Amino acid sequence: MLDASVLVKWFRPEGEQYVDEAVALQRLYESGALLVTVPPLLYLEMLNSASRRWHWDAARLNNLADVLVGFAFRSQQPAVRAVARWAIAGLTAYDACYVALAEELSTFVVTADDLMLRLGGDRARSLAGVAAEFGA
Repeated sequence: MLDASVLVKWFRPEGEQYVDEAVALQRLYESGALLVTVPPLLYLEMLNSASRRWHWDAARLNNLADVLVGFAFRSQQPAVRAVARWAIAGLTAYDACYVALAEELSTFVVTADDLMLRLGGDRARSLAGVAAEFGA
């Protein structure tokens, strides 16, 4: 699983940390060596970043929407009760969504989000660490 903190680096690397690691995972995904599952929330987070943080115009936002829809990501919504449990533990509901889904799928979410890494236990792994594990 990848969260939005990883994908933003695929689309706007300026000012971001661990861009090389994110791009390495992107290459693995594009080659078919990495399967990605995400909560549907990921698409909304990406569009929100592009519109609010990056101030992209309509043409770029529509292009981003097309690219996101074109990804062959598996999309699954985690159980709301599991999201609530992780939110109670201190994560935002958005971040809790990723960690809850990782828990349901018995996997981990790759993230550059420090709070998710701190509170997500073995369900959250650092972008830098995972990229190194893949030899990226």
